[in-house]
Amino acid sequence: MPFCASRTRRNGGKVVRRKTWENNAVRIGVDYYPEQWDPGLWEEDIQLMKVTGVRIARVAEFAWSRLEPSSGIYQFDWLDRALDLFHKYGISVVIGTPTNTPPRWLTDLRPDILPVFADGRIYHPGVRGHRCFNSESMQVYGSRIVEKMAEHFGKHPAVIGWQIDNEFGLLDCHCPRCNAAFREWVKRKYGSIAAVNRAWGTVVWSGEYSDWCQIGTPLGGSPHQNPSYLLDYARFQWDAVASFQGNQIEIIRKQCPHHFVTHNFHSYPQRLDLHRVGKDLDFAAFDYYPNTSPDKQSTGPYSGALSLDVTRGIKRRNFWIMEQLSGPPGCWFPMWRSPYPGFIRAYAWQAIARGADAVVHFRWRSAVAGAEQFWHGLIDHSNVPGRKFDEFASLCAEVNMLSKKIKGTVLKHEAAILMSAEQLEALRIQPQAEGLDYYENIKDYHRALTKLGIGCDVIEWSEPLDGYKLVVAPSLYLLDAETACRLERFSSEGGTLILTSRTGVKDMNNQCVMSPLPGLLCSCSGVTVTEYDPIGQDMHELVDGNGRIFKCGQWCDILAPLDAEVLLRYAGDFYAGQPAVTVNRFGQGEVYYLGTHPEEAWLKRLFGDIAARRDIPAFPELPDGVQVTTRVAADRALLFVLNLSREVRRVTLPTEYYSLLDAEVRGKHVELAPYGVDILEVANQDQS
Repeated sequence: MPFCASRTRRNGGKVVRRKTWENNAVRIGVDYYPEQWDPGLWEEDIQLMKVTGVRIARVAEFAWSRLEPSSGIYQFDWLDRALDLFHKYGISVVIGTPTNTPPRWLTDLRPDILPVFADGRIYHPGVRGHRCFNSESMQVYGSRIVEKMAEHFGKHPAVIGWQIDNEFGLLDCHCPRCNAAFREWVKRKYGSIAAVNRAWGTVVWSGEYSDWCQIGTPLGGSPHQNPSYLLDYARFQWDAVASFQGNQIEIIRKQCPHHFVTHNFHSYPQRLDLHRVGKDLDFAAFDYYPNTSPDKQSTGPYSGALSLDVTRGIKRRNFWIMEQLSGPPGCWFPMWRSPYPGFIRAYAWQAIARGADAVVHFRWRSAVAGAEQFWHGLIDHSNVPGRKFDEFASLCAEVNMLSKKIKGTVLKHEAAILMSAEQLEALRIQPQAEGLDYYENIKDYHRALTKLGIGCDVIEWSEPLDGYKLVVAPSLYLLDAETACRLERFSSEGGTLILTSRTGVKDMNNQCVMSPLPGLLCSCSGVTVTEYDPIGQDMHELVDGNGRIFKCGQWCDILAPLDAEVLLRYAGDFYAGQPAVTVNRFGQGEVYYLGTHPEEAWLKRLFGDIAARRDIPAFPELPDGVQVTTRVAADRALLFVLNLSREVRRVTLPTEYYSLLDAEVRGKHVELAPYGVDILEVANQDQS
């Protein structure tokens, strides 16, 4: 998704500029920190990047103290020299705004920048992320450095775009400014104290407010706080992050109208509302560190696949990887295992296969100072490029060879999983049972689909559902009439909808609804919940109509079918024989209700059956660790086949394909080495 010069088109006689990075060649890049290295190394490094095949570099996201060493004194000449060298060698640059790391002179001058923990402790400087999003001083000084950088570097020919800050997350700040800002946020949302008391149910424990001055952040960090209040506190923080970012985006777009703007999300599940914060970006980016440990190889490839699909779903478009694993991470935790041969290459291709249009590796050199000394880059402390570097160079050559072929391709799927930051936060505030984890359950559904080769989007729960045949809607714990109607309409018009336990429990104020579960979705599901048993880590058994036994855990809804057909019944406990899973024909479609969390074997049966009946593309016989995805354009489809395991795997494909990597025809049976990759087109297509 790299940027190139904007094009123009005419609209009623008016010239309209539009950005055109969407259809540019796929490229590989590195994160580089010139401020951390002797300037004598810069040209040697950048020349080697060029020879290696690097096309993009990200710089400056932590460099505020070098860019503005004292208030209002700017020293941009060192970065000018670095940018000139990148331009000399034909490498494009993304600049990170440095607001993640306010310098010490600033936090000394304006200590209100530092966040305050619930117990009153201060988030001290000298680390990173030590800035309150609501601090007026941070907004003033942060906007100033961003504006100066945009004015100065925006016209440099090497610069193609901007990353806002670095790895946003919730700070749960309790400083005076956050208290005042939260109070104003609540006042705007509810309008009156009476409305706040109703929405939060403050009559419980005599928590009613009588004056606006009584409303503030949840100081003290007590676990017994009002859940409606805590959910609104999270929503307030989502808006604060979006506003903090929005101020920077506005400045950059004014100064650099043809540059893209993105942000590097990280470490899912993230309490941040990714979609709220991502709304104003041109595309999303993600920092991807797949786990290298052998004991993670059965789950890591699938967790990673979900992270990539989540990132693509933030904007429902292709994305960037702004940090990709280059060696074993470590520093404030013991180092991971070194990447197995082929690991770096395979996981970079996994990101591209799932919609990445750029993969930027962290980092070019391993740091010799600071907290990330052992978060290894491509060149280790020995200063001698080794095995990892050679693998990276081979990756660069492959991507550069195929970049124009991949250019303009996207993923188009007929299955989707709905994800909601509000459900995640509400269920974090009030855990429902041991082991019942909203995001981990999404992992399970996504992993079952991925093992069947069923392409799946992960989208925000309020997004339109046009074009999907299958929608999985896990634990719609908070539910409103608009969402219920949209899901009913989807199923009645022919869609297959899967609902799960803990659906319809609360309204959007995080208060329980006094009606049988699944609440507003009783009609379309054709079932009600008569009782439930939070079994947590205990494992129960399910039996289907043919007597086959499957495991389940976490939760057991005891169901009373209205119109629905029973698919699974409980095999034990006091509700032995009672319905556990049902399906209801609703209009032209169908609605499944999973009253418990079945094991993967049954989920694969369910999804495989639905895919076959609904003609959803699938690869049902994939070996463990093998993933298959398709990127398409109007004139071509590229099939990515990845072995993300340490064992040789053999894959059976539906037809012969042409390998773009080896320029030869593959038969239906393809053998993949450990961490092997193949990129295929249908063999009878014109390969010219």
